[in-house]
Amino acid sequence: MRITIETKKCIGAGACVMEAVEVFDQREEDGVVILLNETPGQDQEANVRRAIAACPARAIALSE
Repeated sequence: MRITIETKKCIGAGACVMEAVEVFDQREEDGVVILLNETPGQDQEANVRRAIAACPARAIALSE
């Protein structure tokens, strides 16, 4: 599993962080998503999928 982020699409809602705090964070100055772990383990898969679904800007993509 590999995650990619389109930071230009991110609106700083923070939904991804709430769903997968070990994988995502936000920049303090503008709230744009920061990817902490590009290739999280299987133990984070459900959290990552919830984060993707919760993103209002659809700024997160997952590839297998």
